Amino acid sequence: MNTATFSETFIPGKDLALETTIASLQARLAARGFALEESALLHPVDGVWSLRLQDRDCPLLYANGKGATELAARASAWGEFAERLGTHYFWAHYHLGAARAKAPVVHHPREKWFAAGADGNWPVDLLNPELHALYNPQGEIPASALIDLNSGNDARGICALPYTRLRDNATTYIPVNIIGNLYVSNGMASGNTLDEARAQALAEIFERAIQSRIIAEGLCLPDVPDDVIARQPRLRAGIGALRAAGFGVLVKDASLGGKYPVMNITLVNPADQGVLSSYGAHPRMEIALERALTELLQGRPLEALAGLPAPGFDMTEINAVANLEIHFVDSSGVISWDFFSDTSDYPFVDWNFSTTTAADYQWLVDALHAEGKDIYVADFDEQGVYSCRIVVPGFSEIYPLDDLEWENNSAGNALRPLLARLHDLSVQECTSLLAELQTSNLNDERPVWEILGLAVPAGTPWKQLRIGELKTLLALVVGDEEAVLEGCDWIRHYRDLPAPRLLVYRCIETILKLDEPENYRQSLTLFYGEQTLALAEALLDGSERFFGLDPLGPNFEGSPLHQSLLAAYDKLFVV
Repeated sequence: MNTATFSETFIPGKDLALETTIASLQARLAARGFALEESALLHPVDGVWSLRLQDRDCPLLYANGKGATELAARASAWGEFAERLGTHYFWAHYHLGAARAKAPVVHHPREKWFAAGADGNWPVDLLNPELHALYNPQGEIPASALIDLNSGNDARGICALPYTRLRDNATTYIPVNIIGNLYVSNGMASGNTLDEARAQALAEIFERAIQSRIIAEGLCLPDVPDDVIARQPRLRAGIGALRAAGFGVLVKDASLGGKYPVMNITLVNPADQGVLSSYGAHPRMEIALERALTELLQGRPLEALAGLPAPGFDMTEINAVANLEIHFVDSSGVISWDFFSDTSDYPFVDWNFSTTTAADYQWLVDALHAEGKDIYVADFDEQGVYSCRIVVPGFSEIYPLDDLEWENNSAGNALRPLLARLHDLSVQECTSLLAELQTSNLNDERPVWEILGLAVPAGTPWKQLRIGELKTLLALVVGDEEAVLEGCDWIRHYRDLPAPRLLVYRCIETILKLDEPENYRQSLTLFYGEQTLALAEALLDGSERFFGLDPLGPNFEGSPLHQSLLAAYDKLFVV
């Protein structure tokens, strides 16, 4: 007789035992054909664990988990993987290929397509009047800009998903393009129950909004008293271990006077004055503090806590979008010296807003409605796990609203069909493409893989290719010496290329600047070597084009990594 018992571990904020959560997720994801492997288990101090969960067949599918125990970190990783699978976030930055862009379902069974009219106006039944006014206040963003990166299907139009506005349960169709450009992964969660998942998503929205406000405004937060910290033994032990290792640790109340469910833990490295400032949010202070600590050290051994940026004085740098983005990604951006003032901008409040998961969710909803904000929710349960995506317009954006006009990720939609058959382009097509790039708003430093939505391994020419180099290669094909020289000069100063490839461009530049290069062949060979010189001459005479860039194809067949991503995507739709 089997006398083994199945242990059950419950933690605040979760409606089922951690063991049950993990076992359920493992079974459901395996049934979908995902073979997942745990790795990079870290336990740098007491009360902090983290690990990575990655798909064996497609390394681009991965999740990171964190928690106060190993079991909690494992449940976190499996939950995050399910969340990114259910919301399709794993594929948010990638093109799905010409074939899948024409499939009956591209993003979700409930998707709806809207025609992007020739007049450029946004369809009136897309979004609602309030959101039209928020996202396109001057009416200057054309409807074509809302065609998503993933399908890139101009003929099909704008793909939008249904979101429910909680205030009145009205259905609003929000373009996939807007979600991908402005909200990225903010507001996503999965859970054992609807309340659990939605509370998690809303708490993260509060965390990131208040974090950005504190950093951008250079606010100073009040310290959490020792007796409050002492109520959480694991938290106190983790903080004590960090201090024993030589780090300064500040525990701060980020509720801004008891208004928001946010806490902060900031680490200072006296060895190099580097700072790492982490936030956590939840209607229960104990959970918010635990999340701030585990977020601080997620994926970081103690020896990795060197080389962090020191506090700054330039608020223009500190509240810049790029710096706030770094804080969103891994909390390692610059913060103001004002944060470290002895005089805080708010008093400490020993807050606690809730006691149950259902009450957690309702408090968060009520708090946002009290701010005058609307909450839009999309539910996803097609993978057998409840996941949701929540958008709070005017509050939960990660990127500025004007990114829809100036940094829209659909910028590559018109270029993609041409670059997919780059090696087959005629000289006339290359001339037109070069002219288009020269007059576009795309910066020379912009990665081409990014605007194409191309998955390609690091260190390969396609991964390293920037708009500036692409323009140079096109100029070589069409024989525009002035543009070639301009491009070689940019490449020389940019320098972010492997030395052999950089040398080819230096050789090209030298040849073009010599009055009679045929009289310098011996010296050119001495400077650059026979192989580099031969390649430079072949690029100049047109016998070689786009060196190192493998052909892609309409479904990016030229990239095995991208094909593994698409194969994983197809698993979502297997009945």
